[in-house]
Amino acid sequence: MRRNPWLIWISVLSVLPFGLCGAASMPGASESQPSVTVVRSASGRGASASATVRIHAGRGAVWRVLTSCRDAVRIVPGLRRCEVEQTAPDRSWQQIRQVVGYTWYLPSVSYVVKATYRVPARIGFEKTEGDFRVLRGSWVLTRDGPVTVAHYVFDVVPGFWLPGWVIRVELRRDLPKMLRALRARAESLADHPMTD
Repeated sequence: MRRNPWLIWISVLSVLPFGLCGAASMPGASESQPSVTVVRSASGRGASASATVRIHAGRGAVWRVLTSCRDAVRIVPGLRRCEVEQTAPDRSWQQIRQVVGYTWYLPSVSYVVKATYRVPARIGFEKTEGDFRVLRGSWVLTRDGPVTVAHYVFDVVPGFWLPGWVIRVELRRDLPKMLRALRARAESLADHPMTD
């Protein structure tokens, strides 16, 4: 698995899980808990998510985790495969293929996203091919003193029949796990000198 496809795993994660009908949310991001909000998409078949987590590490450490396929497979629930297929000569974007297998009752899904990078502040991604009708989002990294605030937004609509409530339930369960795992991994890298 190659390095530098953060966005994909996030898209994957966002792709499937969150609250039942309507909006589901957790309280605002604290030092210990991420903030997560999920709402039903306009079509009713998908979900839109917004999440924030505070990480005691520089943006460089968080960026390294978000752009690593190796870390993505470890951190994102259900992510089975993550491969960079193409990288721009100036490294401003990548095409990344991912395969997600959530649970025994849901089919595996495969897709390619184009991730665009503005180091160290923003990662945007959008589906270019695969099993989703809509799969797009972004990570924005800002500083708050010694803390990096990672804000994630995501929209997903499957290209196959799946009740919208299933997607929202899965997101509600998995997105907080992913954010906590991102925080733990980035903070473990914070012992190494990082630039912001």
